[in-house]
Amino acid sequence: MLQAILPVIGNVIDKLIPDNNKRQEAKEEMEKALIQNANAINLAQIEVNKADAQSTNWFQASWRPLCGWTCGFALAWHFVLSPMLLFFTAWFGFDVPELPVFDMESLMTVLFGLLGMSGLRSWEKSRGIAK
Repeated sequence: MLQAILPVIGNVIDKLIPDNNKRQEAKEEMEKALIQNANAINLAQIEVNKADAQSTNWFQASWRPLCGWTCGFALAWHFVLSPMLLFFTAWFGFDVPELPVFDMESLMTVLFGLLGMSGLRSWEKSRGIAK
């Protein structure tokens, strides 16, 4: 995000400050301030994640497994259950109403994110880092 903001800010600074040296100093200060702000936001998010991970509240601690099971069911429905249902109903001559179709691009984005996180979790467990 910083890479998108910096050119815009640089253009504004170029128009406001005529001296090349002061302009460069202002750009460096602005970049430094933006990086420090982004780091502060990231550190705050890490603290929230730590508190979330330590929670004993079932509802709060179960949202990741819920997402995993939901993605797993949607994947099973799309690639196994729905085709089998259509095949067997056609085999026995039943008419089936139109079955739901999931947005697989969004589903795969979430699923691959979850699989990546679970892969990291498995790696942590294999190294004895995780409890």
